[in-house]
Amino acid sequence: MDTKTIETNSVNAAAVAKAPGKAQKKTISGGAKAFLAALACLCVYGTYYYLSSPWVSTDDAYVAGHIVAVSPKVAGHIAKVLVDDNEEVRQGQVLAEIDASDYAARLQQARALVAGAKAKLNQTANDLVRYEALAAKDEISKQIRDHAQSANELAEADLAGRQAELRQAELNMSYTKIYAPQDGKVTKKSIEGGTFVNVGQVILAIVPSETWVVANFKETQLKHMRPGQNAEIKVDAYDHKLAGHVDSLQSGTGSTFSLLPPENASGNFVKVVQRVPVKIVLDNPQDAEKLVPGLSVEASVEAK
Repeated sequence: MDTKTIETNSVNAAAVAKAPGKAQKKTISGGAKAFLAALACLCVYGTYYYLSSPWVSTDDAYVAGHIVAVSPKVAGHIAKVLVDDNEEVRQGQVLAEIDASDYAARLQQARALVAGAKAKLNQTANDLVRYEALAAKDEISKQIRDHAQSANELAEADLAGRQAELRQAELNMSYTKIYAPQDGKVTKKSIEGGTFVNVGQVILAIVPSETWVVANFKETQLKHMRPGQNAEIKVDAYDHKLAGHVDSLQSGTGSTFSLLPPENASGNFVKVVQRVPVKIVLDNPQDAEKLVPGLSVEASVEAK
């Protein structure tokens, strides 16, 4: 075999060795083009779905509920604490008792004063009857009869005042027992036996099971939002979504009711997108009972 033939065979072998590589390169390039095309279609579809979807969402939302502060109506030392934190209570249940010794003594004193006022009124009433009979016979002057009538009226007024004091003493005595104003869970208890409490001092709070969601939507998201529309709530503490509906929209932005509302008429104006609180109520009452005020949530509303 001559040198020319060897060179020709070498060239053919190199061509055969490069051929599969070229075919493979063309196959990879075609797959990449197909993947990019599919990705572009997906992006276009996603953008269209996002822009045309009726659902609007916000993560500026939280669970709200009634929080009832409980405070005594009379001052005194706590004699008994009958509940503990996170305990379920019923409306009318006794939560704590204040030492009633002083109020019992005042109640007894008020009753004694009422009894004395009744005896005084009985005496003046009898005197008035007797003096009126004598005045009718002209045996006493009209002035004496008028004095008897004035004394009787003063005794009636004194009795009315003593009876009012008695009612107040009875109320104060009843106020030494602090009752639950409604059903719920005891929260933030701040008293123990022996603690001195003043009138109006918050000693604990009761949180009822009724809760709802307050979602602060941007003003640009409210164009088609109406009460009654479907809503979905995703609570950060749970994995599943909860169904609900829009109950109402607040008549004003959140900044309007803040401690220091903005004054756009003074200084330089910078436009800031405002947020409006939207109240969302859960459809299932049992779902509402699982939530507690303050939890963070993500709210979505089908605003169509």
